[in-house]
Amino acid sequence: MGVMRFTVHPEGLLDAEVDLPRAYISGFDGRVFASRFEIDGDNVDFRRVNSDSGKLQIPYPVAGFGKPIVSTASLREHEDPYILSLELARGKICQVRNQLATWEGLGMQIPEEFRTVHKESHHLFAQATAAKPDIAEVTRLADLAIAKSFEAIDQLANAYVRQRLSVRFKRSPQLPVSFGCSINSVTAPYNQRESFLETFNAAAIPIEWKQIEPQEGEYNWDFSDELVAWCMENRLLMRGGPLLDLSAAGLPDWLNQWGHDFFNLQSFVCDFVETAISRYAGKVRLWEVSSRVNTGGSFNLSEEERLTLVARTLEVARQSDEEGQLIIRIEDPWGSYLSAGEHRLSPIQFVDALLRCGVGLSGINLEITVGYATKASAPRDLLDLSRLIDQWSMLEVPLNVTLAFPSCSDPDPQASEDMAVAENSWRSPWSTQAQSDWIDSVFPLLMAKQSVVGIYWSHLTDASRHVFPNSGLVDAAGVPKSSFQSILDQRTGKWLS
Repeated sequence: MGVMRFTVHPEGLLDAEVDLPRAYISGFDGRVFASRFEIDGDNVDFRRVNSDSGKLQIPYPVAGFGKPIVSTASLREHEDPYILSLELARGKICQVRNQLATWEGLGMQIPEEFRTVHKESHHLFAQATAAKPDIAEVTRLADLAIAKSFEAIDQLANAYVRQRLSVRFKRSPQLPVSFGCSINSVTAPYNQRESFLETFNAAAIPIEWKQIEPQEGEYNWDFSDELVAWCMENRLLMRGGPLLDLSAAGLPDWLNQWGHDFFNLQSFVCDFVETAISRYAGKVRLWEVSSRVNTGGSFNLSEEERLTLVARTLEVARQSDEEGQLIIRIEDPWGSYLSAGEHRLSPIQFVDALLRCGVGLSGINLEITVGYATKASAPRDLLDLSRLIDQWSMLEVPLNVTLAFPSCSDPDPQASEDMAVAENSWRSPWSTQAQSDWIDSVFPLLMAKQSVVGIYWSHLTDASRHVFPNSGLVDAAGVPKSSFQSILDQRTGKWLS
């Protein structure tokens, strides 16, 4: 068994219940190793089956930037423990330097203020290295180096986005990107009609099996019919689904009796997919056939069974609507959940297997959410997000991205414990302003990526129950948040002026 050991200063800096369970070790190719952690005073050991070199990725407090995921450089196992802060500083500086070389090689103009801050981070790192064996001083200087690296990342990424989007807007004043939002209430689009139509050119219609057929054989299409009619009237691009939610409680309760009969389960699933798509064929052009297919949870299906089920439903969907575009949703596209050792395939490997089957998959929807106890990840910097999109782009299929971010930490009386807003880890407390700032940071980068053809917000209003409470663009009283205007500004490119 391999062990990678780190000294954390001061002791107790990282929460054993919140931070360490989100840490994981990945290989040079991004593969996440199954691992577990053990705490021994100020040392944290990460144990794995193999002993390959790897990068530790861990939530770490960074002054001015909250507690984002920070990565070390690739490290080999060593008898003596590594100083965590020093290795995180080394890893972040290497990441910035590598990205700089890539973008500079492509002709990007590098701002001088970035070079100044980047140089400062190198200088602080050198001082931290020279301060050994005084761990307190090493940590102080390394933490400053990390903060400077994050400052440099913002400057470098913003320069990339501005230059890339300037080129794209010159080629076409209207980017070939859909801006959409899931409508989770029948009354919501009518109450916010003008704002919605001004901000979005697409809508996600929640055609979900659990809501459509809560009792076997008893369908209720009223909600979906009304929303589809409203979208057609206003010429909005519609994305229907997800028809199937493969998370633990995502399928109808009455299906439980068939949970251990995979053949009959597959038959029921395919029947609903065919029924739903046939009902709206010619109206809905983009179908999200299934969601959370890579993590699963329903009926403890194995990865092989989930692959078989998803492949079969895609085939049925293609037969039901030959002209429709079919996508699936990927939860936690970084694949951090693999550290638990319950999955073998990375998210990209799962999708690649489907593409190789030739089942008619038209694209992928990446679910990127921040700030929740489950079904979310710790915040990441813009270079991490850029690299993620570039990795998924190698599959050469269009990408949609679904986003969520809480506007407050107030408990939702309708939310279960696993839907709660997590302890704050963003650079400022959860708030409407923080939500707007996150949108202003993430949207432009996604717009700059040519492979991204759709950017969707998780849901419109907080007035109805949702897996990501408090992340709507309209509060429970029906008042639009500032984030609504932020998305409009991004779509119209006002930030370029």
